[in-house]
Amino acid sequence: MPYSLALALAACVLTLALTPAVMTLARRAGALDHPGPRRIHRVPVPTLGGLAFVVAVLGVAWLARALPGPARLLEVRPLLGLTLAAIPLLALGLVDDLRGAGPWTKLAVQACSATVLVHFGYGVPLLTNPFGAPINLGFLSGPLAVVWVLLVVNAINLIDGLDGLASGVVLIAAATLWWVGRTHSDLYVMFIASLLIGSTLGFLRWNFPPARVFMGDTGSHFLGLTLAAVALLENRKETTAVTLLFPLVALGVPVADSLMAFARRLGSGQHVFNADREHIHHRLLGLGLSPRGALFVLWGLSAAFGVTAVVLAAQPRSLALPVVLLLALVLFVAFEILTAIGRKGASGQR
Repeated sequence: MPYSLALALAACVLTLALTPAVMTLARRAGALDHPGPRRIHRVPVPTLGGLAFVVAVLGVAWLARALPGPARLLEVRPLLGLTLAAIPLLALGLVDDLRGAGPWTKLAVQACSATVLVHFGYGVPLLTNPFGAPINLGFLSGPLAVVWVLLVVNAINLIDGLDGLASGVVLIAAATLWWVGRTHSDLYVMFIASLLIGSTLGFLRWNFPPARVFMGDTGSHFLGLTLAAVALLENRKETTAVTLLFPLVALGVPVADSLMAFARRLGSGQHVFNADREHIHHRLLGLGLSPRGALFVLWGLSAAFGVTAVVLAAQPRSLALPVVLLLALVLFVAFEILTAIGRKGASGQR
């Protein structure tokens, strides 16, 4: 059996087995997401589901590192850094899921976790220049890595508003990064990405609409952190992808949704962390799509971006930036069209 498949199966089976226990724990702890104006579910749903795949990913990773096999050849430092960086985010997620946490507290803890990753060697040493030699970022490598982690963590957190959306998008993005890592013979990227693929697939068994459990901030923060870390691993070598453009394409849907949300709130004078019902999945639901229909549309869009990232990684670097800018323009136009249709529908109902 291929090693990556064995890792993914182990993480999948462990997540499948642990999720019901986590659901019971959440009910006993009172960690329930109740129906409300911004919710689409009609009955209380247990949260904390992310604990299941946190244990699966980190547990299988350290077990594989201890057993004979290819993982024994991996340097321990990146895995230790990811594990230590996950601890403050897990604590934050538990507090937020149980009692709530303020936006600035969240941002501070996220930055702390990102800094831990940087301390353990995660960064962006080079940035691809489509017009010439790669740009050595020097001391800017660490700050750019922190910004990247904050962007991905909050992107995954913000799209976690539709059953199965965050876990499915992370699965697709992880599969994309696994394939790019395979083309570059990067075992570490394939190692962590395989665990993400398996764990999110196992979680979807319980999170597919209508969801019986939510991952909560505990899960979305961990998925965002791990996905950001895999992307940084993919960009750590001069001989492989030396730009964040490829993982940025793979994460195009959640990243674009987050950036548009922040721009929208700033433009209307709102606090950037205020919640609203203007995310892309809300707009699709407003057009009359069912939760499953909206989910499949966004999964399909994410898969298309993932395939684009894989194709782009095999092309000359000079094509990367123009293609990414074109995709950004397409997403912007699509968001504006959805907004216009939504406003027209709302005015027609008055």
